[in-house]
Amino acid sequence: MVRALLFGALALLASTGSAYDVIREYSGNTFFDGWDFYGAPDNLTLGNVTWVSQTDAMSLGLAYVNTQGNVILKVDNTTNVTYGQERNSVRITTQDAYELGSLWLIDINHIPYGCSVWPAFWSFGPQWPNDGEIDIIEGINLMTYNQMAIHTTPGCTQSGSVSQLGTSGSTTDCSQPAGCTVMETSPNSFESGFAAAGGGVWATKFDDTGISIWFWSRPDVPQSINQSTSASSLDLSGWGTPHANYSSTTCNMNEFFTPQNLVLDITLCGDW
Repeated sequence: MVRALLFGALALLASTGSAYDVIREYSGNTFFDGWDFYGAPDNLTLGNVTWVSQTDAMSLGLAYVNTQGNVILKVDNTTNVTYGQERNSVRITTQDAYELGSLWLIDINHIPYGCSVWPAFWSFGPQWPNDGEIDIIEGINLMTYNQMAIHTTPGCTQSGSVSQLGTSGSTTDCSQPAGCTVMETSPNSFESGFAAAGGGVWATKFDDTGISIWFWSRPDVPQSINQSTSASSLDLSGWGTPHANYSSTTCNMNEFFTPQNLVLDITLCGDW
Protein backbone atom coordinates (compact mmCIF):
# COMPACT_ATOMS: atom_id res chain seq x y z
CA MET A 1 0.00 0.00 0.00
CA VAL A 2 1.45 3.37 -1.01
CA ARG A 3 1.19 5.98 1.72
CA ALA A 4 3.17 8.88 0.37
CA LEU A 5 2.21 12.36 -0.72
CA LEU A 6 4.47 13.43 -3.59
CA PHE A 7 4.36 16.90 -5.09
CA GLY A 8 6.42 19.43 -6.93
CA ALA A 9 5.51 22.88 -5.65
CA LEU A 10 3.17 25.09 -3.69
CA ALA A 11 2.97 28.72 -4.85
CA LEU A 12 1.29 31.65 -3.13
CA LEU A 13 0.32 34.70 -5.15
CA ALA A 14 -1.14 38.11 -4.39
CA SER A 15 -3.56 40.09 -6.52
CA THR A 16 -2.33 43.11 -8.44
CA GLY A 17 -5.58 44.08 -10.10
CA SER A 18 -6.51 41.64 -12.87
CA ALA A 19 -3.47 39.37 -12.34
CA TYR A 20 -1.55 37.70 -9.53
CA ASP A 21 2.17 37.92 -8.71
CA VAL A 22 4.12 35.23 -6.85
CA ILE A 23 4.90 36.19 -3.25
CA ARG A 24 6.10 32.80 -1.98
CA GLU A 25 7.05 29.45 -3.51
CA TYR A 26 7.66 26.26 -1.57
CA SER A 27 9.53 23.80 -3.80
CA GLY A 28 12.61 21.63 -4.20
CA ASN A 29 15.36 21.48 -1.60
CA THR A 30 14.10 24.59 0.21
CA PHE A 31 10.51 23.36 0.40
CA PHE A 32 10.50 22.74 4.16
CA ASP A 33 11.78 26.26 4.93
CA GLY A 34 8.82 28.13 6.37
CA TRP A 35 6.86 25.13 7.69
CA ASP A 36 6.31 23.91 11.25
CA PHE A 37 5.99 20.18 12.01
CA TYR A 38 3.19 19.41 14.46
CA GLY A 39 5.03 16.92 16.70
CA ALA A 40 2.02 15.49 18.60
CA PRO A 41 -0.81 12.95 18.24
CA ASP A 42 -3.78 13.73 15.95
CA ASN A 43 -6.07 15.83 18.16
CA LEU A 44 -8.32 17.04 15.33
CA THR A 45 -9.87 13.90 13.83
CA LEU A 46 -8.56 11.48 16.48
CA GLY A 47 -6.77 9.40 13.89
CA ASN A 48 -4.42 6.56 14.82
CA VAL A 49 -1.23 8.52 14.13
CA THR A 50 1.34 10.65 15.86
CA TRP A 51 2.46 13.58 13.72
CA VAL A 52 6.18 13.57 14.47
CA SER A 53 8.66 16.44 14.79
CA GLN A 54 10.76 17.63 11.86
CA THR A 55 13.85 15.91 13.24
CA ASP A 56 12.04 12.60 13.60
CA ALA A 57 10.20 12.92 10.28
CA MET A 58 13.45 13.39 8.39
CA SER A 59 15.43 10.77 10.29
CA LEU A 60 12.63 8.23 9.77
CA GLY A 61 12.31 9.04 6.07
CA LEU A 62 8.78 10.42 6.40
CA ALA A 63 9.62 13.88 5.00
CA TYR A 64 12.29 14.51 2.38
CA VAL A 65 13.06 15.76 -1.13
CA ASN A 66 13.90 13.03 -3.63
CA THR A 67 16.54 13.15 -6.37
CA GLN A 68 13.98 14.52 -8.86
CA GLY A 69 13.31 17.50 -6.59
CA ASN A 70 9.88 16.24 -5.55
CA VAL A 71 8.76 16.58 -1.95
CA ILE A 72 7.69 13.40 -0.16
CA LEU A 73 5.47 13.28 2.92
CA LYS A 74 4.49 9.80 4.08
CA VAL A 75 3.18 7.55 6.81
CA ASP A 76 5.43 4.92 8.39
CA ASN A 77 4.53 1.72 6.51
CA THR A 78 7.33 -0.54 7.74
CA THR A 79 6.81 -0.76 11.51
CA ASN A 80 4.55 -3.46 12.95
CA VAL A 81 2.21 -1.78 15.44
CA THR A 82 -0.17 -3.40 17.92
CA TYR A 83 -3.84 -2.55 18.37
CA GLY A 84 -4.20 0.89 19.94
CA GLN A 85 -0.64 1.94 19.07
CA GLU A 86 -0.31 5.05 16.93
CA ARG A 87 1.61 5.00 13.66
CA ASN A 88 4.02 7.81 12.83
CA SER A 89 2.97 10.33 10.19
CA VAL A 90 3.47 13.98 9.22
CA ARG A 91 1.52 17.20 9.54
CA ILE A 92 3.10 20.49 8.48
CA THR A 93 1.75 24.05 8.72
CA THR A 94 3.01 27.21 7.03
CA GLN A 95 4.60 29.72 9.36
CA ASP A 96 3.07 32.50 7.27
CA ALA A 97 -0.67 33.19 7.07
CA TYR A 98 -2.16 34.37 3.77
CA GLU A 99 -4.71 37.17 3.57
CA LEU A 100 -7.79 37.80 1.48
CA GLY A 101 -6.66 38.70 -2.02
CA SER A 102 -4.31 35.71 -2.33
CA LEU A 103 -4.20 32.72 -4.66
CA TRP A 104 -2.80 29.32 -3.65
CA LEU A 105 -1.56 26.79 -6.23
CA ILE A 106 -0.42 23.27 -5.39
CA ASP A 107 1.01 20.78 -7.87
CA ILE A 108 0.78 17.14 -6.74
CA ASN A 109 1.93 13.97 -8.48
CA HIS A 110 0.53 11.40 -6.06
CA ILE A 111 -1.91 11.34 -3.13
CA PRO A 112 -2.02 8.33 -0.78
CA TYR A 113 -5.18 6.22 -0.72
CA GLY A 114 -6.39 2.91 0.65
CA CYS A 115 -8.32 1.56 3.61
CA SER A 116 -8.02 3.95 6.59
CA VAL A 117 -5.84 6.49 4.72
CA TRP A 118 -6.92 10.15 5.07
CA PRO A 119 -4.75 12.79 3.34
CA ALA A 120 -5.62 16.49 3.33
CA PHE A 121 -4.52 19.93 2.17
CA TRP A 122 -6.43 22.63 4.04
CA SER A 123 -6.21 25.99 5.78
CA PHE A 124 -7.31 27.55 9.05
CA GLY A 125 -7.29 30.87 10.88
CA PRO A 126 -5.43 31.37 14.20
CA GLN A 127 -8.53 30.94 16.37
CA TRP A 128 -9.85 27.71 14.88
CA PRO A 129 -12.72 27.23 14.14
CA ASN A 130 -13.80 30.84 14.68
CA ASP A 131 -11.52 32.17 11.93
CA GLY A 132 -12.64 29.72 9.26
CA GLU A 133 -11.32 26.59 7.59
CA ILE A 134 -10.97 25.74 3.89
CA ASP A 135 -10.60 22.09 2.83
CA ILE A 136 -9.07 21.96 -0.64
CA ILE A 137 -8.03 18.30 -0.89
CA GLU A 138 -9.60 15.65 1.31
CA GLY A 139 -10.70 12.07 0.91
CA ILE A 140 -10.70 8.78 2.78
CA ASN A 141 -10.37 5.08 2.04
CA LEU A 142 -11.27 4.26 -1.56
CA MET A 143 -13.14 7.46 -2.44
CA THR A 144 -12.66 8.06 -6.16
CA TYR A 145 -13.31 11.81 -5.96
CA ASN A 146 -11.96 14.73 -3.97
CA GLN A 147 -14.17 16.57 -1.49
CA MET A 148 -13.88 20.32 -0.88
CA ALA A 149 -15.49 22.26 1.98
CA ILE A 150 -15.47 25.36 4.14
CA HIS A 151 -16.15 25.47 7.88
CA THR A 152 -17.30 28.58 9.74
CA THR A 153 -19.21 29.82 12.74
CA PRO A 154 -23.02 30.27 12.30
CA GLY A 155 -24.16 32.82 9.72
CA CYS A 156 -22.23 31.69 6.63
CA THR A 157 -24.01 29.63 3.98
CA GLN A 158 -23.36 28.48 0.44
CA SER A 159 -25.72 29.99 -2.08
CA GLY A 160 -27.68 27.46 -4.13
CA SER A 161 -27.35 29.68 -7.20
CA VAL A 162 -23.54 29.78 -7.46
CA SER A 163 -21.89 28.58 -10.65
CA GLN A 164 -19.62 25.60 -10.01
CA LEU A 165 -18.70 22.29 -11.62
CA GLY A 166 -18.84 20.26 -8.41
CA THR A 167 -21.93 19.00 -6.60
CA SER A 168 -22.88 20.61 -3.28
CA GLY A 169 -23.63 18.44 -0.27
CA SER A 170 -26.89 18.16 1.62
CA THR A 171 -26.44 21.26 3.79
CA THR A 172 -25.73 24.88 2.89
CA ASP A 173 -25.04 25.82 6.54
CA CYS A 174 -21.25 26.02 6.78
CA SER A 175 -21.33 25.87 10.59
CA GLN A 176 -22.57 22.26 10.56
CA PRO A 177 -19.95 19.61 11.45
CA ALA A 178 -19.43 18.55 7.82
CA GLY A 179 -19.31 22.15 6.64
CA CYS A 180 -20.49 23.19 3.17
CA THR A 181 -19.13 20.33 1.10
CA VAL A 182 -18.68 20.16 -2.67
CA MET A 183 -17.95 16.83 -4.33
CA GLU A 184 -15.62 16.92 -7.32
CA THR A 185 -17.23 15.61 -10.52
CA SER A 186 -14.20 15.84 -12.81
CA PRO A 187 -12.47 12.46 -13.28
CA ASN A 188 -9.11 11.58 -11.77
CA SER A 189 -9.31 13.92 -8.77
CA PHE A 190 -8.45 11.21 -6.23
CA GLU A 191 -7.43 7.58 -5.66
CA SER A 192 -5.84 5.46 -8.41
CA GLY A 193 -7.24 7.61 -11.23
CA PHE A 194 -5.36 10.64 -9.93
CA ALA A 195 -2.08 8.74 -9.83
CA ALA A 196 -2.62 7.15 -13.26
CA ALA A 197 -3.14 10.58 -14.83
CA GLY A 198 0.14 11.85 -13.41
CA GLY A 199 -1.45 13.93 -10.69
CA GLY A 200 -2.78 17.42 -11.10
CA VAL A 201 -3.03 21.01 -9.89
CA TRP A 202 -5.42 22.81 -7.54
CA ALA A 203 -5.86 26.59 -7.37
CA THR A 204 -7.72 28.35 -4.55
CA LYS A 205 -8.71 32.00 -4.79
CA PHE A 206 -9.19 33.45 -1.30
CA ASP A 207 -10.86 36.77 -1.93
CA ASP A 208 -13.35 39.17 -0.34
CA THR A 209 -15.75 38.28 -3.17
CA GLY A 210 -15.63 34.62 -2.16
CA ILE A 211 -13.61 31.41 -2.21
CA SER A 212 -13.15 29.57 -5.51
CA ILE A 213 -11.35 26.26 -6.02
CA TRP A 214 -10.26 24.85 -9.40
CA PHE A 215 -8.84 21.41 -10.17
CA TRP A 216 -7.08 20.18 -13.32
CA SER A 217 -5.92 16.65 -14.01
CA ARG A 218 -2.36 16.65 -15.37
CA PRO A 219 -3.31 16.64 -19.09
CA ASP A 220 -5.69 19.58 -18.55
CA VAL A 221 -3.54 22.02 -16.58
CA PRO A 222 -3.91 25.45 -18.29
CA GLN A 223 -0.98 26.82 -20.23
CA SER A 224 -1.17 29.96 -18.10
CA ILE A 225 0.01 27.77 -15.19
CA ASN A 226 2.37 25.45 -17.10
CA GLN A 227 4.19 28.39 -18.65
CA SER A 228 4.28 30.59 -15.55
CA THR A 229 7.45 31.35 -13.60
CA SER A 230 8.18 32.87 -10.20
CA ALA A 231 8.80 36.17 -12.00
CA SER A 232 5.65 36.22 -14.13
CA SER A 233 2.09 37.31 -13.37
CA LEU A 234 -0.76 34.83 -13.56
CA ASP A 235 -4.02 35.65 -15.32
CA LEU A 236 -7.12 33.71 -14.20
CA SER A 237 -9.42 34.90 -16.99
CA GLY A 238 -9.17 31.67 -19.01
CA TRP A 239 -9.77 29.25 -16.16
CA GLY A 240 -13.52 29.02 -16.56
CA THR A 241 -16.03 27.94 -13.93
CA PRO A 242 -14.52 26.89 -10.59
CA HIS A 243 -15.14 23.41 -9.25
CA ALA A 244 -16.23 24.74 -5.85
CA ASN A 245 -17.55 28.24 -5.34
CA TYR A 246 -18.46 30.01 -2.08
CA SER A 247 -19.82 33.47 -2.74
CA SER A 248 -19.56 36.41 -0.35
CA THR A 249 -23.21 37.21 -1.10
CA THR A 250 -24.18 34.60 1.52
CA CYS A 251 -20.91 34.41 3.48
CA ASN A 252 -19.10 37.64 4.35
CA MET A 253 -15.46 36.67 3.95
CA ASN A 254 -14.19 39.49 6.16
CA GLU A 255 -16.52 38.35 8.95
CA PHE A 256 -15.94 34.60 8.85
CA PHE A 257 -12.32 34.30 7.70
CA THR A 258 -9.01 35.75 8.85
CA PRO A 259 -5.57 35.17 7.21
CA GLN A 260 -5.08 31.45 6.71
CA ASN A 261 -2.22 29.10 7.50
CA LEU A 262 -1.92 26.18 5.06
CA VAL A 263 -1.67 22.57 6.22
CA LEU A 264 -0.60 19.27 4.65
CA ASP A 265 -1.18 16.09 6.64
CA ILE A 266 -1.92 12.38 6.48
CA THR A 267 -3.86 10.57 9.19
CA LEU A 268 -5.34 7.08 9.49
CA CYS A 269 -8.89 6.19 10.58
CA GLY A 270 -10.40 8.90 12.86
CA ASP A 271 -13.70 10.80 12.83
CA TRP A 272 -14.82 11.64 9.28
